[in-house]
Amino acid sequence: MSTQTVPVSYEILDERFRTGRCANGDHFFQVLHSGGRWVEGPVYLPAWRQLIWSDIPNDRLLRWDEQSGAVSVFRASSGYANCNTLDREGRLISCEQGNRRVTRTEHDGTTTVLADRWQGKRLNSPNDAVVRSDGSIWFSDPDFGITSDYEGFRAESEIGANNVYRIDPDSGEVRLVADGFGAPNGLVFSLDESQLYVSDTRGGVLRVFDVRDDGTLSDGKVFAEMKEGLGRFDNIRFDDAGRLWAAAMAGGVHCYDPDGTLLGRLLTPEPVANIAFGGTKNNIMFLAASTSLYCLMTAVTGAPRIRR
Repeated sequence: MSTQTVPVSYEILDERFRTGRCANGDHFFQVLHSGGRWVEGPVYLPAWRQLIWSDIPNDRLLRWDEQSGAVSVFRASSGYANCNTLDREGRLISCEQGNRRVTRTEHDGTTTVLADRWQGKRLNSPNDAVVRSDGSIWFSDPDFGITSDYEGFRAESEIGANNVYRIDPDSGEVRLVADGFGAPNGLVFSLDESQLYVSDTRGGVLRVFDVRDDGTLSDGKVFAEMKEGLGRFDNIRFDDAGRLWAAAMAGGVHCYDPDGTLLGRLLTPEPVANIAFGGTKNNIMFLAASTSLYCLMTAVTGAPRIRR
């Protein structure tokens, strides 16, 4: 790993942040790479001990090797990819803002388009995706990639709304599952997959929905609201104790108890857009923050990678 470090500050807002050992990790971030324009979408590949992440305005995916510390280009001309995640077979799922689609990188390196339209209309700019244990893929579709040429291509929305969708694992059907967002962004399933959490960047809230057996969602409710002056919600991840960690851009990383209480914050050297747990013990938090990729060894463990 890189030897360059910067200090980290833990802000304890509730005693449970202390008793839960959330502030007992390293007191420095390791700087793994710098020089991006706006980095997002980190995903850890356990089999390869590597991390892939996006440098969106530079239209590329980068790769960091845990054992050597080397950084290389995984894919140039990435379609202005934002989020990256893995399916249950270890294949890379990417949300390509510029190409306005969700894709899968096969084991032989070829690319399969999983979704690019809903009801015949082009998607806006898929942002984040999660894979459920049944193989279905759920993704958010705000308009960030079509509002300018910076992270995609400026265009008018054909759908006229920013929604969350589900890709059926058998038929490939793209179904709208949640709407009414200012800009849906990060999304993650609860540990038992009975609920789906979605961050609304423009709405300033985290919403939570119950997941029905048929793959539809019940009416959502607000799980947490962004406090004034503490940033804007982006992606979200669970640890194995059920605490929700939210990238809050200029507000660092927020940690929420399952009851919705903001327990504390990690204050970051740059506005942080995305986080991901990884490493051999799943206790390293990787942070895609503005121009740089950081990591922090924590005293908490990320949610299980494979859910059965």
